[in-house]
Amino acid sequence: MSSSLSGRTVLVTGATSGIGHQTARLLAERGATVLLHGRTAEEAHAAVDRLVTLSDVPAERLCAHGADFSRLKEVEQLAARVMTEHPRLDVLVNNAGMAPPEQHTVTADGNEIAFQVNFLAHYLLTRLLEPALTSDSGGRVVNVSSALHRTGSIQWNDPNRTRRYSRLATYAQFQLALTVFAADPRITAVSIHPGICATGLLPLYAHEGVDPAQGAAHVVRLCDSAVEIVGGAYYDCDQRVAPRPSATDGRTVKRLTRLADLLVGHSA
Repeated sequence: MSSSLSGRTVLVTGATSGIGHQTARLLAERGATVLLHGRTAEEAHAAVDRLVTLSDVPAERLCAHGADFSRLKEVEQLAARVMTEHPRLDVLVNNAGMAPPEQHTVTADGNEIAFQVNFLAHYLLTRLLEPALTSDSGGRVVNVSSALHRTGSIQWNDPNRTRRYSRLATYAQFQLALTVFAADPRITAVSIHPGICATGLLPLYAHEGVDPAQGAAHVVRLCDSAVEIVGGAYYDCDQRVAPRPSATDGRTVKRLTRLADLLVGHSA
C-alpha cells in the first residue's frame, strides 16, 4: 500500500478528530502528503502537531487548513488556497461532519446547519476543486457516508426542513445526499459506510463503536490508486454493496445537482 500512496496528495476534511484524524495519520504514514482540514486554522495546526508528536510522520508531509463549513465563503477560500498551493490533488476525502442540533438551526447562508456542514459544503468544495482532481489520472473523491442513507429521503421542496425538523431525518437526508453525489458523472467518486465507530456521532447509531482507526483503514483503502474504483460505488467497510436504489438513479443525481447548485449559489 505504501508505494501506491507515496507521493499522492490528499485533502481530508474534518481531520482534527475521529475517523478524519485517523485517516490523515494512516495516509501520512503510508507516504502521502496530507492536507488536514479543521473548523479553524488553530484546530488544524493542533491536529498536525499531534500527528508529528505521536507518530513517525514527518512534518513536511502535513499541511493545516482551516475553514468553517457553516460559512460557504470560507469553503470557497479553502478551495482557492488548495488550488494555489496544490494544483494537483489526487484525493479528496469528504469526511467533516456534525450531529444535527436538537433545535432547527439555520446558517448565515440560509441553510439548515447540519445539511450545509455535512453535505452542501462538501458539494461546493468538490465542485471548486474539480480542476485539480481531474488534472491527472487516478484523481478521486471519497465521501464518508453511512448505512443510514437507506432510511433517508431528500425533501426536495423543503431541503432545509423548515416545516418538519427531526434530527434523525436530517442526518439520514445528508447521508443520502452524499451517497447520491458520489454518482455524479463529473467526478470519480465513491461513498463508504466506515462502520459504527466511537466518535461524536456515535449516539445517533448505538451505545458502542469500534476504534475510529478501524473505520479510517477502510477509507484509506479507497484512497489508494492500486484499488480500482467505479464512480458511484458504495462500500460497507471493505465490501462493495448496492446502495439504496435511488442513490444511483440518473434523474435523482441531476435533481440533487440542481438543488445543491441553487443552495450554494454555484453555477453549473
